[in-house]
Amino acid sequence: MHISRRAVAAAAVLATVLPLSACGGGGSGSDSSDASGKVEGKITFQTWNLQANFKGYFNGVIADFEKKYPGTEVKWVDRPGEGYADKISADAAGGTLPDVVNVSPDLVAPLAKAGLALDLDKAAPKYRKEYLDGAWKSHQIPGTEGTYAFPWYLNTGPMFYNKRLFKDAGLDPQKPPATYDEVFADGLELAEKSNGKVATLANVPTIEDFGRYGGQLMNKEGTGFAFNDAKGVELLTHYKELYDAKALDPQALTATPESSGHKFLTESVAMNPGSALDLANFKKQAPSLYKNIGITDQVSNTGKANMYVMGVMVNAQTKRKPAAVAFAHYVTDATRQMEFAKQVAIFPSTAGSLDDPYFTKEDGTDETRVRVAAAKSLKTAVNYTPVLFSEQMKTELRNQIAKALQGKQSPKEALDNAVKACDRLLQQS
Repeated sequence: MHISRRAVAAAAVLATVLPLSACGGGGSGSDSSDASGKVEGKITFQTWNLQANFKGYFNGVIADFEKKYPGTEVKWVDRPGEGYADKISADAAGGTLPDVVNVSPDLVAPLAKAGLALDLDKAAPKYRKEYLDGAWKSHQIPGTEGTYAFPWYLNTGPMFYNKRLFKDAGLDPQKPPATYDEVFADGLELAEKSNGKVATLANVPTIEDFGRYGGQLMNKEGTGFAFNDAKGVELLTHYKELYDAKALDPQALTATPESSGHKFLTESVAMNPGSALDLANFKKQAPSLYKNIGITDQVSNTGKANMYVMGVMVNAQTKRKPAAVAFAHYVTDATRQMEFAKQVAIFPSTAGSLDDPYFTKEDGTDETRVRVAAAKSLKTAVNYTPVLFSEQMKTELRNQIAKALQGKQSPKEALDNAVKACDRLLQQS
């Protein structure tokens, strides 16, 4: 899923493995928002590459739902991870969209515009208070009224840093950089002291970096992008300075989460975003790194971390609206989310869940330390990536940033061009 590639390697892989959706009688049903009526009938529940790892969990959820609502039947279909967005587009065009679909915010936007996503503010407003406010709002679309998916699991991760590399450069290993200015200053210092052998970062800035830097990403109406403002240009100018000083890894232009993770693992990069899952990997594959691992918050000028959100959408045209809404809510309620979070390193979007001792009590292990820190940051975290920012737009931004870093155009020109391209794609959608 798109969020996965922006999340750090392990969390990223997880998010790719994790999405959930449901398939069935789309097409000719009513498109009203009335979901009242008896919960009954057959719906199809389609998951995305989940059966291999979570068969028992989902079989249990389905059995419990069918027991709670006699007369319902949930058919479970599992799809491979590749091409999921294309599959949703094809189903939407062909009138075969699932009854209940796992979506990320950017996937729900075109479906909502096409009238295929049920507005939960109208159909199921009583459930809103069960979820974290930021999570509920993540499936709202600028310029459009309504909320178009139940929030499901959240993810975020800390920033890992290499204490040894900081110490070798004369920097305080107990005081890692917390703001972008501190990252830029420390980055130039690390590069200079290591004669360009140690980079601080292995990735070019993404759209959420512009958000965490404090820039504006879109206009209020949701009709155009604005990340070419003064803040955006300032951020990219600093990245250019890092790149020229070899404080940004030379291969950052083509980096993937996996390749960035490898650079950090081999100690040629001093900082890398990550998740609780990475720690076991460090311990096993890079004991010398593990011995010197520092764990800190995501770099941010806003004081708010970035969160990745998954949701569960109801097809507005399903013939079994009461059952589809009931099942989408059931999968994402506090009980089910808490059970799921204990099986895999994700976080519930339900209000109060993050206060559970599982997310607040330290037990001396690194894994718990990361989980507790991430859970705390999620309470105020923001999904910085605009709902309307598509995969194509991410590619446009990345390509223009690459040209700026290589000196083929100025940071201002690069971001102006990226905004133009993204606005054009927005008008086409």
